Amino acid sequence: MTLIADSDALRALCDRLSKAEYITVDTEFMRDRTYWPGLCLIQVAGPDEAWCIDPLAPGMDLTPLFDLMRDESVLKVFHAARQDLEIFYRAMGAFPKPLFDTQIAAMVCGFGDSVGYETLATKLAKARIDKSMRFTDWGRRPLTEKQLNYALADVTHLRVVYDKLRKRLEKTGRAHWLTEEMDALVAPEKYTFDPDAAWQRMKPRTKSPRFLAVLKEVAAWREREAQTKDMPRQRVLKDEAILEIAAHGPKTVEELARVRALTRNTAEGRLGKEILEAVERGKAVPEAEAPRMAPKRELPPGAGPAIDLLKVLLKMRCEENDVAQKLVANMDDLELIALDDDAPVAALHGWRRELFGEDALKLKRGELALALEGEAVVARPVPAAENAEG
Repeated sequence: MTLIADSDALRALCDRLSKAEYITVDTEFMRDRTYWPGLCLIQVAGPDEAWCIDPLAPGMDLTPLFDLMRDESVLKVFHAARQDLEIFYRAMGAFPKPLFDTQIAAMVCGFGDSVGYETLATKLAKARIDKSMRFTDWGRRPLTEKQLNYALADVTHLRVVYDKLRKRLEKTGRAHWLTEEMDALVAPEKYTFDPDAAWQRMKPRTKSPRFLAVLKEVAAWREREAQTKDMPRQRVLKDEAILEIAAHGPKTVEELARVRALTRNTAEGRLGKEILEAVERGKAVPEAEAPRMAPKRELPPGAGPAIDLLKVLLKMRCEENDVAQKLVANMDDLELIALDDDAPVAALHGWRRELFGEDALKLKRGELALALEGEAVVARPVPAAENAEG
């Protein structure tokens, strides 16, 4: 059985893997009953071996693994690393480095938006992934041989996927593109859950500052309660209950008990008391300090056609360069570029500017024109004289 369930075996494995050029990594976790992801299994593979590590085994010390994750002489290869990185960041207070995310690398290499591991394993490793254990309970012990084999497939085929994507990046000269993306992926603010910002996820329709002040306080209370108790936020208090509380601003237990999603026992207990305190804090916020909804962006006359042209240019440049559009710019980016040559968007910086952003600005200034040649759209520079006349 390829399962490591004691600290000595883990230490020996990490010592061997520390000599490897790269390792592939994946995790299995459960989150349906908790706020934080509960780590249940870690899979790692070097060029010549692959193992599952049981973090729930009695007495298991993951320090050697965390040291390996910090070792910058060993590349860590993940697929769609975001959730894995959240787990490691919370567990060890740092991100595994250096990183290679095969999902992002595949987008750079023209495999489309957010391509799945199964697709890459089929196309690049010629492997068929058995997904029958996708919804298994990874927290239950003992784990079966079938579960372990399923889990290991997520790192064994990843070795081939990584090797082929790495070679494509080197051949196309795009390795530095991925480096930029990996730097952005490990920005700590992406993994910080600020309770005071929780209200913004709820997308309220009411724009009243007083309503928003109460909403912010109650949503922040729920977020802290969920984090402290390690419970899903909806199990603490449902969104619709928070919106109703913010709308009515109850002052008493009786008024709070009228909220449809709350039981009387909840209203009369500790949670009810703390909810009412949060409501009062929201009501006490000075009007000038109350939160405001970001104003909806108003597009001036003529901006719509300009955005449509930018969309065509984006699609054309991405198809020419075999890179996923989603990685270069989204609709919000295009609107901002249409309104401002110095828009604070990634598409106007780094490799994205080289591929699309510079031409987008030339299109705006009339220095570049789009035309149909047969069935293809082409971009043509506009002669300086014509541009000046325009």
